[in-house]
Amino acid sequence: MSTIWSSNTSRTAHNPVARLLDSGNLVVIDRSDDDPENFLWQSFDYPGNTVLPGAKLGRNTVTGFNWHLRSWKSPQDPSQGNYTYQFGPKGYAEMFLREGSVIKFRSGPWNGIRFSGMPQLNPNSLYTYSLVFEPDEMYYSYKPRNSSILSNLVLTSDGLAQRYTWIDRTKDWFLYLTVQIDDCDNYALCGVYGSCNIEKSPVCSCLKGFTPKFPKEWDVVDWSNGCVRKTSLNCTGDAFQKYSGLKLPSTELSWLNRSMNLKECEMVCMKNCSCTAYTNLDIRDGGSGCLLWYGDLIDIRYFAEKGQDIYIRMASSELDDENNTKINAKYSDSNAKKMRIIISTTVLSTGLLIMGLVLLFYVWKKQHQKGRSQKEDLELPLFDLMTVVSATGNFSIENKLGEGGFGSVFKGTMKDGQEIAVKRLSKSSHQGLDEFKNEVTHIAKLQHRNLVKLLGYCIQEDEMMLIYEFMPNKSLDFFIFDQRRRMLLDWPKRFAIINGIARGILYLHQDSRLRVIHRDLKASNILLGSEFNPKISDFGLARSFGGNETKAKTKKVVGTYGYMSPEYAIDGFYSIKSDVYSFGVLVLEIVSGSRNRGFSHPDHKLNLLGHAWMLHTEGRPLELLDTLVEDSITLHEVVRTIHVGLLCVQRNPEDRPSMSAAVLMLGGEGALPPPLKPGFYSERDLTELEASHSSKACSANEVTISLLEAR
Repeated sequence: MSTIWSSNTSRTAHNPVARLLDSGNLVVIDRSDDDPENFLWQSFDYPGNTVLPGAKLGRNTVTGFNWHLRSWKSPQDPSQGNYTYQFGPKGYAEMFLREGSVIKFRSGPWNGIRFSGMPQLNPNSLYTYSLVFEPDEMYYSYKPRNSSILSNLVLTSDGLAQRYTWIDRTKDWFLYLTVQIDDCDNYALCGVYGSCNIEKSPVCSCLKGFTPKFPKEWDVVDWSNGCVRKTSLNCTGDAFQKYSGLKLPSTELSWLNRSMNLKECEMVCMKNCSCTAYTNLDIRDGGSGCLLWYGDLIDIRYFAEKGQDIYIRMASSELDDENNTKINAKYSDSNAKKMRIIISTTVLSTGLLIMGLVLLFYVWKKQHQKGRSQKEDLELPLFDLMTVVSATGNFSIENKLGEGGFGSVFKGTMKDGQEIAVKRLSKSSHQGLDEFKNEVTHIAKLQHRNLVKLLGYCIQEDEMMLIYEFMPNKSLDFFIFDQRRRMLLDWPKRFAIINGIARGILYLHQDSRLRVIHRDLKASNILLGSEFNPKISDFGLARSFGGNETKAKTKKVVGTYGYMSPEYAIDGFYSIKSDVYSFGVLVLEIVSGSRNRGFSHPDHKLNLLGHAWMLHTEGRPLELLDTLVEDSITLHEVVRTIHVGLLCVQRNPEDRPSMSAAVLMLGGEGALPPPLKPGFYSERDLTELEASHSSKACSANEVTISLLEAR
């Protein structure tokens, strides 16, 4: 008999048995041992390519043992592959993805809430994340908040670390997130003292006070050698510059103290000339602890939100006037006065020259700006005007698909047979020009199967056009609100459309390069492909969040009555939860086959949302269902979908689920919280809102409105 496998334990047992625990941990124990957790061996110590909730990823600082993931060689070959995902052997707690010995990705150090380079791990309603930091071991683990949620973290054979959640309805794993989100996650892409910003082109730049080490290499987008200081440090004449919104640099050469505050941390770094940066170890409750860096800083990136502060040692001459701490005691008042005199003299002597140059530049810019500004940075194929004219039959009325605030939409056929949709900017639409620029800016950077694909654009003479993939089944409102055509949408199709829309919004909110708020989700902006697969369209009103924004306020309220959330329509506040509200309205419209705006019922004056909530609270949710699909339904799917839709349209944005939670709720089996009363409960709510904003009634054909108000 040959041995196929054996554990590496040196312990002996009189009566060993193997047990598979509810956690998924396969353990070997001695049956005669009174301690049920005194494992002789456990699979959680050797997770292979998959780690389950409650298992460890980290290292034992005494024995050197490392809990880590190793990829399979291929999806069909479970032998050891080339990739590992594990804590680094040195430095503070951070995960490294390696291909062999080459680092491909680094998570950034743990900051008390998440790894600093993984904002997608922010605490949420589905999972908790934790780091255990003890004298003999340091490890990371995660757990679902609801024990009924099945989840895993897998390192794929091509080097992607991905978290999956089991969807019982489909009997399949749903991809919840991928650890690496874009090119800026490539380790040390911009070299030492370089910072990566995925929203800029090129993505790499030097931190303030630094310059490319080899400028010619940067000219050909080779940033690997990074940046060097413009002004060398001299220890006594240095200071600290605050940088915000960053993924913290590699901690391979670092020191930490868990009890210091930020001021004490600064003093320790100040006294050591080799210390190059410092920050709080833990960002919770205003910050605590101390993390110091020694040597060059590498693998830094900028985040539009949820980045972290770090204080980097600089020459005093390179500092901003704000957000800095001076070290040099010899930097006296007299020196400061001399510097102010020099600056004042320089300003006075060059002021007139600058004003003249500005005036000349302004005149030149007005003459050249129009054509250039319209074409720059669009990063899309440019279509020739005559090609588009020929494809659309000179924009013939037979090829016209529809019309909106932007202008008209036409069907076209290219010479190779490819069908396209052309959005043609109305020459009289000033709003349309802004929407055109906004739509190109956003959708050019977005790629997802549930977003309509932008093929290119045309800016020539007085024409401005966007060219999209053609969607043969037009839009959702063409079917769902038509008594005859909506018969083609049975329940399986409707449920698939709801889930597709949800995945598209989830991509915009969480997984895209930019966090995008659509702001005009409605049935007419959901296009349908040949198999009725939904695609979100019309990004003319979309906004992306930057910095640490989670919500914003505008004086220009844009959107469509019946789909706008209360906080946005009334006060101008919008956030990802505004899109969640619009999604909830769509869900209830798709289930019922009725519009929210203009809904009427002989027994009451509630709108569709109020009607759905009343039926739900009275235990009659199925009465909301479109009678045309009664023969094709799955009962629990319909009831659960209505429930999720009502959770999404609750009045307070804090009560609404995130889109990631909504996606899991739609496919899950767990208990759902009871929905609170919706925003805009009655048709009167909408009517009074419209009257308060405008003396002219808005038509009922889903035209997007813009409201300019004093706030």
